[in-house]
Amino acid sequence: MKIQELILLTNNLAETKKFYESTMGFKKISETETSVSFAVGTSELIFELTEKNQNPKYHFAFNIPTNSLNDAVHWTSKRTSLIETENSFITDFENWKAKAFYFFDNNRNILEFICRTDLKNPTDKPFSVETVLNINEIGIVVDHPLQVADEIVKKTNIGYFTKGPKREDFVAVGNDDGLFVISNPNRKWYPTQEMAEKWKIKTKLNVADNEFELEFN
Repeated sequence: MKIQELILLTNNLAETKKFYESTMGFKKISETETSVSFAVGTSELIFELTEKNQNPKYHFAFNIPTNSLNDAVHWTSKRTSLIETENSFITDFENWKAKAFYFFDNNRNILEFICRTDLKNPTDKPFSVETVLNINEIGIVVDHPLQVADEIVKKTNIGYFTKGPKREDFVAVGNDDGLFVISNPNRKWYPTQEMAEKWKIKTKLNVADNEFELEFN
């Protein structure tokens, strides 16, 4: 499963553009009065303007080469503050064979750079936004995670993530190339105290050369 396009909401398009284009350096693809989009490796990240009194918050991850994590920590820390975890900034997800670190954007979305050992995708280039591979994960918040996961599996033929989890309150669908991390709204997004919140999400996927468009509210 590969996430080709991810559409999220923001209540401040100017500050969102400033963070992703100026602070992080992602290449802007297009901009209108109500939206802005950026190239994130092979994926496209799009923000659409919502009402000022709304404050959408999401959790999503960018995939980076397996040998770039320490380089990425140093690079990112020069541009924005990192979120400290139990022992350091880096979390080792042994069951997922992945390591990641976290930071907030201007909207207090929780962003994540993650490398996955089983993808075997090292690079000889120094880390930059040019070496970011794609959008790797999106957190989806719904009342009944397993029910929604079943619907996604039936519609797209994506499997449940073999490395887990698969619980009533929290389930992952996809593979190392791309994941839906589906939670109910009674959980906090690791590694923060931010509660998972239900907000509109649109995405375009490629699954075994078949394209799908999904929307969650």
